[in-house]
Formats: sequence, structure tokens, C-alpha cells
Amino acid sequence: MQTIKNYVAQNKQRFLDELFELLRFPSVSADPAYKTEVLKTADFVAQKLTDAGADKVEVCPTAGYPIVYGEKIIDPAKPTVLVYGHYDVQPADPLELWHTPPFEPTLRDEKIYARGACDDKGQFYMHVKAFELMMQTDTLPCNIKFMIEGEEEVGSNNLGLFVEANKQKLKSDVVLISDTSMLSMENPSLETGLRGLSYLEVEVVGPNRDLHSGVYGGAVANPATILCQLIASLHDEHNHITIPGFYDDVLPLSEADRAALNKAPFDLEDYKKDLGVNDVWGEKGYTTLERTGTRPTLEVNGIWGGYTGEGAKTVLPSKASAKISMRLVPNQQSDKITQLFTEHFQKIAPSYVKVKVSAHHGGEPVVTPTDSVAYRAAQKAISESFGKEPIPTRGGGSIPIVALFEKELGIKTVLMGFGLDSDNLHSPNEKYDLANYYKGIETIPLFHKYFAELSK
Repeated sequence: MQTIKNYVAQNKQRFLDELFELLRFPSVSADPAYKTEVLKTADFVAQKLTDAGADKVEVCPTAGYPIVYGEKIIDPAKPTVLVYGHYDVQPADPLELWHTPPFEPTLRDEKIYARGACDDKGQFYMHVKAFELMMQTDTLPCNIKFMIEGEEEVGSNNLGLFVEANKQKLKSDVVLISDTSMLSMENPSLETGLRGLSYLEVEVVGPNRDLHSGVYGGAVANPATILCQLIASLHDEHNHITIPGFYDDVLPLSEADRAALNKAPFDLEDYKKDLGVNDVWGEKGYTTLERTGTRPTLEVNGIWGGYTGEGAKTVLPSKASAKISMRLVPNQQSDKITQLFTEHFQKIAPSYVKVKVSAHHGGEPVVTPTDSVAYRAAQKAISESFGKEPIPTRGGGSIPIVALFEKELGIKTVLMGFGLDSDNLHSPNEKYDLANYYKGIETIPLFHKYFAELSK
């Protein structure tokens, strides 16, 4: 019988070619101009699940983009793993910063460059190929279900309704997700928690039209200036968020937990060099690892107003806007934080402007158990594949589906990601290392093997 490594070695080029096909679809869920391409992507994923050996493959319609579902039930008495991923991607803008076109995947220095290469096409497709491997080598040890959605990058607005309406179809023993990162190939890790999210847009309006900045400047409040002042006031001199009540529900880590977290390999100088910054920035009293995994944050994701075209145009803009995200930690609730932000922002706005706060989407923070059968199966799989036991870490990103699965289906999640923090997620020149892609395909069958064994 073929071994895992032999099967991967014999099919490496095909696995890469298929991923390239998937990456060529500009499945940008945030932009309606790409609707046709997003729908084509869903059909492609469904076909590949069928080709791999899944039964009952469906492209399930929602009020937005469809959810691709597939399953292989080998024995109802055996445990079931539900694989989650998403086929939609972030917008590629700004295009001029890409070294190669974002939807023409390119291989450079043993790395795949394309939008979605890591987040999440490259990572969820590992599971499709690992499933194919187990089917072709007759080694699938448990039941497997796939749910690959097309709206993760815009908040998964229709996913909750789908899960609620399909609890029996999705009934499983654990959720397995590869949409996170590991420390490195030399120091593999497993994320044991994710931050939540509150995402909003704010608008500051002054005069009823753009004004000549020479004629009106100094007499009428400039919304762009006021917006900057309001945003700047959201952090104090210690980079602590100033919204009243923001930290009320935060569960602080114990000193033992903080010490354990900071044992993870981390070189601050390498970190700064990779990002091209002279120094790091963040909440006083916490290390970089604590700031990015266990503390809440508030960030401006985009800001605009007035004239931003070529050359000069001396205007005092009528309005200015910004998109703001807040990452949340265990015990904080996204709806509550959204309300606290809204009330505070409206309260601090001066009388000479009007402000509007619009909520986009949110998600809840989660902590996954490290003493479960599924987590121990992931530990054993990574230990065997990498030759080193994984380090438990906390992730700074957000995957709202994790809390949703726990609430609606009553099951926990294992976050077994193979990306790297340096993969430029949501940025130009997103990449995914070939070694990580193939290593993921080799490791995933081991998870299923050990999960089936430990579940007996």
C-alpha cells in the first residue's frame, strides 16, 4: 500500500497545478463586480470534492454566495470530522504594489504568490487533496464532511442561518480548520485561541459641500481634521484604548499563562527587520506576543476624505470617513463593544460636525481546549510529521465560525494552520510556501488517523 509521503511525491505537480487553477479565480466577495467569478469558484470546489471521492456534494444557495458541502460517510458508528474553509478572498488592491498579477499565480523561490494563496485557498485545498489521498490509499479512518463558504472575508453573514437550518447535516464530533498560521516549519505550533472582532465605519460631516480652503479655511471645521482628532483620542499616551467600559469584561492572563506564552520562539529584531520598522508599538506593559494574541486592540483599516487624486486641489472636504476594527479577547462581546464605541464616538464629537457610525460585522473570541481528544490528535499528527511537538499559541486573527459552531452545534474546533505570519495575508504579494502546502497534505491524514484511534 502507498504511504502518505509516496502519494504526495507522485502527485506533487498535479496538486500544484490544481491549486493554481483555483487561485486564478478572482473570488473577491466584497466586490459585486466579481460575482460571476465567485460563483465559478464554488462550482470548481464542488467538482474537486467530487473528484476526490466525496458523496452528496452540493452547492448550497444562501442569500449571498453559496456554501459548498460534501461528505464521505464510511460508517455512521465512526467519529466525524467537519472541515471548514472559505473560497472567497480579500480584494487585491493596491494592485500597483504586486510584483506579479494577484490572480496569475507565480512560483518564486519555492513560494506561491497570489491572492488567496494562503488565506484560505491554499490551506483549505490541502484538505481536499489529503481526503483524495486517504480515498486513493484506502486509509480514510473516519467520516468526513466539508463546508467551504464564500463570504468569510465579508463577515460570513449568511453562515449562521445555514448552520442553524442544517444542524443534522453538519452533525460532527469536531471542526478542523486550516485558516491560521504556525510559528515556523522549524517550530510548528497549534493555535489555542482567536480574538473576536467588531468592524465599523465612521463618517464625519461638516459643511454641505466641499469648500475652497482659502475662502473658508479657518472659519469652518474641516471634517478630515476632526476625524483625525477623534481617532487619535481613542488611545492614551500608553496606547491604552480610552472607550469607557472597553476593558470591563477582559479576562487577564495569569502570570503563569503569560510566562508560558512568552516561551514561544520570538526574535524581536527579526520581527522589526521583516516589517521594515524601527521599533514596535502597542499597549504599555505587554510583550509583542501578548499584544497580538491576548490583548484587545483598535485599528484604523482605512481613512479618506477630500481630494486624493493626482496633483493639487485646495478644498476643505464636506466629509471624511474611516473603517475601524477592534480585535476582542475572551469574555468580550462584539455587540457590546460595538455599542460602547458608537456611544463614545458620538459623545466626543464636537457640535460643529455630525457623525455617523455604521456596524459592518463582528465575531466572538474563542479559546479551544488543549485537553480534548481532537487537540491531542493534532499534537500527535504534527509531532510525527514535523518531528517536533507543536507549541500552543494564541492567534490574533478572527474566525467567527468557531464560536458559531460551538453555539449552534455544540462542538469544539481544532485550529491546525500551516501558514506563516510573513505570508502577507490581506496585503499585496500574498504567498504560501510550497513546503508548507505539501507538509499540510502529509499531516492532515495523520490527524484523521489519530482522531479515530483516540476516539475509541
